[in-house]
Amino acid sequence: MNPVSELRSFLRAALVTPVPRDHRDEEHVLRRRRLVSAVTLVVGAVMLWWSLRLPPGDPSFYVWTTVLAAVWVGGAFLSGRLYLGQGHTRAGEYARPVVQSLALGLLLLAVFLAGALVVGRIPWLAGPVNDLLDHVRFASVPVVLVITVMNGIAEEIFFRGALYAAIPQRWTVLATTALYALVTVGSGVPLLVFAAVLIGLVCGLQRRVTGGILGPAITHITWSAGMLLLLPPLLEIVS
Repeated sequence: MNPVSELRSFLRAALVTPVPRDHRDEEHVLRRRRLVSAVTLVVGAVMLWWSLRLPPGDPSFYVWTTVLAAVWVGGAFLSGRLYLGQGHTRAGEYARPVVQSLALGLLLLAVFLAGALVVGRIPWLAGPVNDLLDHVRFASVPVVLVITVMNGIAEEIFFRGALYAAIPQRWTVLATTALYALVTVGSGVPLLVFAAVLIGLVCGLQRRVTGGILGPAITHITWSAGMLLLLPPLLEIVS
């Protein structure tokens, strides 16, 4: 199989063809999901806005982002049952989507880093990104990495777990993507909103295919950890 066909088959298995499952909630569970998800979404959006307004190096940034992760996870588990999900394998069977999701995360990372080579030469786009990355430059990188991974997992548990399950099936991918992007608008970083749209769309499609949060979480943290570690030096090179 040539590389193009291989890539097409991979994307079809990861993002297009759903794994059979039946995760339908009873009406009272669905009502609880919707109420808890709505409250969690509002509280989380405000906390994200506040945490990104803190000056780089402020110790309270660690506290607020950790509490934010707790809000996403707490709201998700209060809403009802969550599922890990399963993905397609080359053998035509089903398994936890670990390797597939890692590969998808690395593919996204490569696309974003390639885009950064262009963004780094456009001051009005690179400026807000550099301001956001100051939280890494003026802080402990290992601590920020842990927080980044923790929040990536927490976001997927909520947005592709509880919130996804609370939305009517025909709108799940589009609605969770739009709401995920809307939450990041308060950051004031246009490229962060753009990234949220792409990551939200890919992870939403993964959730639709696998029926769970494991695949989206692995893809998300692979991408976010890679961006955290590789984007700052890349922007310094091209700026």
